[in-house]
Amino acid sequence: MEFWNALDRTALLRAMLRLAAVLLCLTVHETCHALAAYALGDPTAKEHRRLSFNPLHHIDWFGLAAMLLLGFGWAKPVPVDMRYFKNPKRGMALTALAGPVSNLLLALALMLGARAILDHVPDSAAFGWAYAFLLLAARLSIGLGVFNLLPISPLDGSKVLFAVLPDDKYDRLMRYERYGLFLLYALLFLGVLDGFLGTAVGAVYQLFANLIFF
Repeated sequence: MEFWNALDRTALLRAMLRLAAVLLCLTVHETCHALAAYALGDPTAKEHRRLSFNPLHHIDWFGLAAMLLLGFGWAKPVPVDMRYFKNPKRGMALTALAGPVSNLLLALALMLGARAILDHVPDSAAFGWAYAFLLLAARLSIGLGVFNLLPISPLDGSKVLFAVLPDDKYDRLMRYERYGLFLLYALLFLGVLDGFLGTAVGAVYQLFANLIFF
């Protein structure tokens, strides 16, 4: 009985750590979208209380459940009004890029924290869990960043790609942006992206690990 109780506690702790990691990665991603838009002159996100590291201001509960259960998910989109940007296409591209870049930088910071634990903290169960959390959150953050860089609407990568198009084509694609979501869901449901995403995330994670741990 004690064995099963310990197993239950371990499974619960792992689930809690995964939830905390997902909340951290999604919150940093969305907050950095909001910060970028605000820095470029758009106060919309601030007016909607999205300049915040409080996850409750960003979380979409269905998206959170998908992230926990399926490995991909979403938060509430940050509201952006392109009319505030001096250069609307460039402003939208930079705002979009801020999310994935923040996830990659977050992953680096988390892995540096894990390295610090290895080098300076005595071996113990508590710090072992902290080490595991940092690496789990780093991998999830890389996954979120790489996924959002895909040039498929409405992901962030599509906004960066669209910014190089002529204005008439850009406006047309942005109007039909919501329909890209159905294509994205279909690709995910059919597993078309699984191999690419797994390889890309693994490659970035290994690159960061080589920089930090070796």
